Amino acid sequence: MNKTATVSVRVKPEIKTRAEDVFEKLGITPTDAITMFYSQVSLRQGIPFPVEIPNPVTMKTIADADAGKDLYKVNNVDDLFYEIGI
Repeated sequence: MNKTATVSVRVKPEIKTRAEDVFEKLGITPTDAITMFYSQVSLRQGIPFPVEIPNPVTMKTIADADAGKDLYKVNNVDDLFYEIGI
């Protein structure tokens, strides 16, 4: 089947760049990725991943992480377990 339909979207350049970096690592093109997304929407009859509004705790955690607040850097999994008290 010939691909004749066109999809045109506008996204922030940094989102496009980051996504296309991932596509390259996966060995697919942006067209492949969009086709996969559309196929999954069609098969599932909806968005193929959860689309939810974060609760207040999650929103605060995301904001804190974006601000660099309460972040810990570790060098390995043992250090991670130590930091979280396991």
